[in-house]
Amino acid sequence: MLTKHGIAVGALSLLLVLAGCTAPMVEPELGDGGVAGGPSDTSVIASPDANFTDPADDPLGWEDGYWYNESIAVDQSDGLSDTELRAYVARSMARVEYLRHKEFKKRVSVDILSREEYQEQQRANAQNGSAAGNQTEFNQWNNQVWEALFISGESGDSQAEISETQGSSVAGFYSPRNDAITVITPSPDSPRIDNATLIHELTHALQDQHYDLTSQTYRGDTQDRSLAIDGAVEGDAKYVELLYADRCGIEWECVETPPATGAGGSAGSAGNGPNLGIFLTIFQPYSDGPVYVHDKVQQGGWQAIDELLRNPPESTEQTIHSTDEKPVPIEYQDRSTNGWATFPQQGQDGSDTVGEVSMYAMFWYQARMSGAETIPPQSILRTENQYDTYNYDAAPSNGWGNDRLFPYKNSANGSDEYGYVWVTEWDSKGDAQQFYDAYVNILDAHDATKQSKNTWVVESGQFADAFRVQQDGTRVTIVNGPTVEDVDDIRPPAN
Repeated sequence: MLTKHGIAVGALSLLLVLAGCTAPMVEPELGDGGVAGGPSDTSVIASPDANFTDPADDPLGWEDGYWYNESIAVDQSDGLSDTELRAYVARSMARVEYLRHKEFKKRVSVDILSREEYQEQQRANAQNGSAAGNQTEFNQWNNQVWEALFISGESGDSQAEISETQGSSVAGFYSPRNDAITVITPSPDSPRIDNATLIHELTHALQDQHYDLTSQTYRGDTQDRSLAIDGAVEGDAKYVELLYADRCGIEWECVETPPATGAGGSAGSAGNGPNLGIFLTIFQPYSDGPVYVHDKVQQGGWQAIDELLRNPPESTEQTIHSTDEKPVPIEYQDRSTNGWATFPQQGQDGSDTVGEVSMYAMFWYQARMSGAETIPPQSILRTENQYDTYNYDAAPSNGWGNDRLFPYKNSANGSDEYGYVWVTEWDSKGDAQQFYDAYVNILDAHDATKQSKNTWVVESGQFADAFRVQQDGTRVTIVNGPTVEDVDDIRPPAN
């Protein structure tokens, strides 16, 4: 599962090389009214006079003394002064109102933080959490989730890797608890703020003022649901950011962001750098979310996005494919013996749902890292939508119906041992077969030896374990444990 320590993560850097080359940035073509061909919105954008006179009230498109299309005297070449920052933020708020057709209720504060300070805060959060017994249990449980995805191995600390990946790629974030934006910069004494980051995080502030991002509505109880919710929240913010970028230098004057200078901590500056499998998983809402939001706007205007934020999607399948298809129920009865047990206090009755996007990340990551014959790594760049960044559409993960992943633990012999049962459900037998074949190809890439019809053993490496992989119609069930005997104890074969 992904955790964010109570903050909404902002725009992620695209500088990481995922498939041997960077993703192209495509500018959207816009129709009238700031929406790409979508129906008109009933909200009325105010128009300034020739002198940009302040209005008597607070209309859409004006904030804190500045109109959305008004020029401002801001030069970031030597960093932003307090006066420049206030003007920059105010006009950006007016532009978000113009694009999003919704009024800010109050001014948004912007704080500055160095990347070193941010990374240190992330590490401190992780350490403080690990000091609590329930967090230690969560980490044990969560490590099995990411090990099942072949993204973090047995000696890895998944939560530390998530924190490291976020710490090296987050450009800024909005905290609903503090009602404030924090911008990560290498030069906090002379800050420079990228236009896109500011617009993106201001959109989150606007969302929070109208929908309260601290509510349970925006807290998924599984990895898949969390990412699906982010598909709406981050998709809305990223879509507004793209609409804004299309106007810079054409309809609107935009503050130039000079290249960053000074030591700021680059991606990968600590340890071995970000885990690309985790990065790809985290980034999906920023890639597919804008496409999903655009489709909704096309169908129902910004009112459709208001409804979407009140009732976010349930799965990443919905945001990947712009569908309303619901996950199918999966019932599970624990049958473990000889000291093996689930983590009943974690997740949903001990289980997590990783979803289609995490499965895609598994297949892509293993193709890139171990040469598994799953999906071509370069296919991630084959996007057809102008709002999309990466392609999360692949045969082995398509047709996802649902999944439940149950980590197990056994402390009976004085040392902790771990395993898991992963139940996956698919739309058709053919979809299940494609998943099964690609998963077995991952085992083959790790030199697994076949012990029986459905059982393999990986003898060495970060994923050394025994695996039982069995297809039954539209269901594929994977059981993992240290040995074949443990696999049979964790999930005794059905008679």
